[in-house]
Amino acid sequence: MKHDADLLIVGGGLNGPALALAAARDGLSSIVIDALPKARMEAGDFDGRSYALAMSSVRLLRNLGVWDAVADNAQPMLEIKVSDGRAGEGPLSPFMLHFDHAEIEEGPMGHMLEDRYLRLALLSAVDDNPLISMQNDENVIAQEANPQGVQIKLESSGALSGRVLIGADGRRSGTVERAGIKRTGWDYGQTALVCAIAHEKPHHGVAHQFFMPPGPLAILPLPGNRSSIVWSETHANAAAFNALDEDAYMQMLRPRFGDFLGEISLEGQRFTYPLNLTIANSFVAERLALIGDAAHGMHPIAGQGLNAGLRDVGALAQVMGDAKRRGEDIGSTFVLDRYQEWRRFDTATLAAATDLTNKVFSNDNPLLRLVRDVGMGAVNAVPALRRTFIREAAGLTGDLPDLMRG
Repeated sequence: MKHDADLLIVGGGLNGPALALAAARDGLSSIVIDALPKARMEAGDFDGRSYALAMSSVRLLRNLGVWDAVADNAQPMLEIKVSDGRAGEGPLSPFMLHFDHAEIEEGPMGHMLEDRYLRLALLSAVDDNPLISMQNDENVIAQEANPQGVQIKLESSGALSGRVLIGADGRRSGTVERAGIKRTGWDYGQTALVCAIAHEKPHHGVAHQFFMPPGPLAILPLPGNRSSIVWSETHANAAAFNALDEDAYMQMLRPRFGDFLGEISLEGQRFTYPLNLTIANSFVAERLALIGDAAHGMHPIAGQGLNAGLRDVGALAQVMGDAKRRGEDIGSTFVLDRYQEWRRFDTATLAAATDLTNKVFSNDNPLLRLVRDVGMGAVNAVPALRRTFIREAAGLTGDLPDLMRG
């Protein structure tokens, strides 16, 4: 059976193009389908969205030939400080976590990178690769798998065939729905307010995580005197805050942010994202594999959403590349099951950890506050344990794909 490409990838955000590039290293061709017009995807305006890329994710991007195009615009994360308190009162305990990249040998724990730079670098690499083509402003309306391959029908009345279909189309994945795969999860009763701010004093590459009863506030360093904010509040509070004008919005943020970086002001747009846990009950089906948020969406409390998706990319590309070298059908159930076996346990462990952390810290229970503060103090006081957490934050633990090993 003649196919239009080996991989039909639905979703052209970040994980989809990254998988196409990773698969191309093994000679596998891809067509990436995305609903957004190309001009909108290539817009280079700063909108405030940024990602915390773990060291392992940086390695993958470097191996895909993308990192050199964005390195000058990335901010190394040299330290992480975690504390517990209330809005306007600051930390309520002397116990905190302090992670310093100097305690490990590999370098910075990760880098902060704006969406506009990463997206454009991936799209440019895709455009330059003869094994990859991209179809924009297209919606997939039907999909069908059989022993020979998979076919998809496009809203434009066109059709495509491939050896395997990849769902990289987010938490509300149409690919998952059409495959009949159920999801497990729950709502956290929280919404993330996301923006970027400029501040008077330098951040020195330090990331902060401040836990408050309604939810955590992450302050993540960007190049220059700027930081990315991920501020979790109850749904009601977030809706009320987001409806405010810029001045009133900043008045609500300042007591939570504190004055350690001097005066602050808003940069770019503001976004809100309802927070929930949602995991596909299966990461594979006949001729189908899921990556990124289509497979697993979790709380951003540890900043691991994109990093987990890039682990999917590395693992799936490696499984399919190995299968091709052995002469196997890359879309067979046996091959795709290897990917699921590799990624499902790691994903479930990460989801459980972020879920538990959010539940333990996003409350004002005095007993739980005592337990978590003593726990942070204990981890911080034991160098070996502290280094374990640092390596976890850098994405250096677990069964890493080859693309993430340096």
